Amino acid sequence: MINKRLACYYPTRKPRTSHGCFSSDRRRVVVTGVGLVTCLGVGTETVWHRLLDCRSGLTHVRGKGYDQIPCKVVGYVPHGIGAGEFNREVTVPSARDRGVSQAAAYALAAAEEALTSSGWKPQKDAQLERTGVCIGTGMVSLEDIVDAGEHVRGGRYRKVSPWFIPEILINIAAGHVSLAYGFKGPNHTVSTACTTGLHAIGDAARFICHGDADVMLAGGAESCVGPLAMAGFARMRALSTSFNDSPQEASRPFDAKRDGFVMSEGAGLLVLEELNHSLERGANIIGEILGYGLSGDAHHLTSPSSTGDGAYRCMRAALCDADLDPCKVGHVNAHATSTPLGDTAESRAILQLLDRHAFVTSTKGALGHLLGAAGSVEPS
Repeated sequence: MINKRLACYYPTRKPRTSHGCFSSDRRRVVVTGVGLVTCLGVGTETVWHRLLDCRSGLTHVRGKGYDQIPCKVVGYVPHGIGAGEFNREVTVPSARDRGVSQAAAYALAAAEEALTSSGWKPQKDAQLERTGVCIGTGMVSLEDIVDAGEHVRGGRYRKVSPWFIPEILINIAAGHVSLAYGFKGPNHTVSTACTTGLHAIGDAARFICHGDADVMLAGGAESCVGPLAMAGFARMRALSTSFNDSPQEASRPFDAKRDGFVMSEGAGLLVLEELNHSLERGANIIGEILGYGLSGDAHHLTSPSSTGDGAYRCMRAALCDADLDPCKVGHVNAHATSTPLGDTAESRAILQLLDRHAFVTSTKGALGHLLGAAGSVEPS
């Protein structure tokens, strides 16, 4: 079964007038902050400008264990102390570096940027209790599990880190972000494979709609690039193998030569806020969440229905939730993983719902597939 999803994102700096489903008893949700950590760089401005420059963050695999794996292309977050690079020592000071997985560290970096850009770092208890976190992860680092297992099987029990279990928990990123900023509102984690990041945003928006919180930090974080994970996806014939000598050409959404996706890592978080709450504090409104839809196609464990039925019903549900006519949609940010089956199914779904009047794009050609973080990085 493949979970499909789409959240309607309305880019405007001015709040709309009353609109359909958003009646007085349903609170409106706006976006006031963005944070990004990707293979193309760290920081929203860095990533955006490099996208406009048609740059790619994809490169060759590094390290041992990849000899037998047919795919040699990945997307690594750049580490260092320069502009646009991830510096773990700054993001996670040694005093707090316990049980912080790499995915959680990426989430902390994205959280700092998103909250700073939003101007929301509350100190009062009442505000902290109305601020929540919803961060998802698709899968944990399998290498960490392998290493711990080898210690146990080799009779080296004391070599197993006391922080091993916390580091492999799916909700550890949300937990660390909540601890770092003292947020005491809803603390929620989503894990629905490639849809994780966008499901996290959609769920968080509904928490605000229903009055559970005034502000939510939402999105996805992922760092599972390694020999074991790549071997598994390669055995599924899901990864690109035809462009090992030219990694920046390997991820090619909707292209006739596409042959699979490219694994990548990073995090993307949004600050979601109740409209009146943002207006009262004078926040800069980047956009508004109009609708959220979910579906499953009940077709196959890993392959979508060739008709695109699941994606079509998901998009239709999001438009219905937003009370938005399909002809009003001008842009679709496609999932478009660069797999032969997935892109075909998605294009059919888009054509069925929107005919040919919408502009369709995908950033995976530059960013690769961030798995659990893909759905939050791309709309960011």
